[in-house]
Amino acid sequence: MAEIDTSSGGGHKKGPGVKKGKKLSTRVDLTPMVDLGFLLITFFMFTTTMSQPNAMHLNMPDDNKNTTEQKTQESGALTIWLGKNDNIYYYEGELKADLSNVNPSNFKDIRQVILNKKNTTDTSKLFMIVMPGNQSTYKNIIDILDEFSIDMVDRYALVNKVDPQYEKDIDNMDAKYAPGN
Repeated sequence: MAEIDTSSGGGHKKGPGVKKGKKLSTRVDLTPMVDLGFLLITFFMFTTTMSQPNAMHLNMPDDNKNTTEQKTQESGALTIWLGKNDNIYYYEGELKADLSNVNPSNFKDIRQVILNKKNTTDTSKLFMIVMPGNQSTYKNIIDILDEFSIDMVDRYALVNKVDPQYEKDIDNMDAKYAPGN
């Protein structure tokens, strides 16, 4: 910690009977401060390492290829609508006008739907289409893309501008499957 040197320096007297006060020197031990410095460095190195941003890998088309628009076969298409309150609706193939082929789901059960479609469809024909509704959240989009990554689905499309008719259909499904109905 700190030390006080109380040794007399063999001081000289200036005159008879005059006592001079002892000269005290202080020395501070900085060892605990060095320990504290290393602890702070370790702490900040740890926190910066833990706060690295996480990025999701997205499968993107090759920019160098001269690609033309390709039609997806209805038998291999699975369309997923993201509604409000974490609701998911899906249908296979082409959408029927009365929405009779649209099925409700949730993030817990959608994995089995995706895996069933993947197992029953040739991988070259398999294609997932994600349409987020106006009431869906960013978290819902990330969750479904995570699900594709977990299920090893390589071919999918994220529709960023959903047709107004599909928006109405998603809202109708949200109203139909709202809690309390």
